Amino acid sequence: METLSWIVGSSLVMSAIALVGSITLIMSEETLRKLISFLIALAAGSLLGGAFFHLIPASGDSGADIVPYIWVMLGFSIFLVLEQFLHWHHCHRDSAECRTPLSYLILIGDGLHNFIGGSAVAGAFLADIRLGVMAWLAAAAHEIPQELGDFAVLLHGGWSKKKALRFNFFSALTFLLGGLLAYSASFALDVTFLLPFAAGNFIYIAASDLVPEMNKYRSLPSNLLHFAVFAASLCFLLLIKLVFGEGH
Repeated sequence: METLSWIVGSSLVMSAIALVGSITLIMSEETLRKLISFLIALAAGSLLGGAFFHLIPASGDSGADIVPYIWVMLGFSIFLVLEQFLHWHHCHRDSAECRTPLSYLILIGDGLHNFIGGSAVAGAFLADIRLGVMAWLAAAAHEIPQELGDFAVLLHGGWSKKKALRFNFFSALTFLLGGLLAYSASFALDVTFLLPFAAGNFIYIAASDLVPEMNKYRSLPSNLLHFAVFAASLCFLLLIKLVFGEGH
C-alpha cells in the first residue's frame, strides 16, 4: 500500500503541474522566454542524469545483458514516433501555424506521453521508492517548461484561458492512469522493463527536444550560463546517486 500511495500521490502532483501554465498570464513575453530557457537547461540535465546515473544502472545487474538496452531503445523510439506524428511538444510543421486541430493533437500526444511516463515512473517506484522519487523529480523538471509551452500553443490556437487550463489538466491525468495500470500489472508481470524504458524516454526528450533548444542562443555568456545550469543538474543527480543510491 505504501508503494501505491507514492504512485497515486506523485501522479496527482504531476497532473497539477499542468496548471503551471496559468503563471503565463501575469508574465511578460520576455520574462517567460527567459524562464523557460533556463528550465529547459535544468530539465535536460535532470533527464539525462536520471537516465544514465539511476534508471539504466538499476535496470540490470550485468553489463552483458542486452535486454535492458533493447528496452532503452524501445522507449527512445516510441517517443520519436509520438513527436513525429502527434507533435506533442511544439508546433513543428514547416508551413502551418498552430491552429485548433493541431492544438487537439498536442493534447492527445501529451496525454499519451503522460500515460507512458506515469507507467515508467510507477515502475521505478515498484523497484525502489528512492528510485521512484528520483525518476519523478526528473520527469517533473521536464514537465514544467513543456506545460508552459503547451499552454501558450493552446492560447495561440484560439482557446480561452480557462478551457486551455482545464483540458491541459485532463490530459495530465493520464499520468495517474498509467501509474495505476503499471501497479496493477506488477501483480501478474515483471515490470522491471519499465526502468530502461523510462530511461529511453528521458534520453529522447533531452537529446531531441531540450538540448537543441539550448543551442539556439548565439551569445557566448548566455550559452555558458545555460550550460552551467545543465551541468549543475547533472552533478546534482550524480550526487544523489553517490550519497543515497537506490538499494541495488
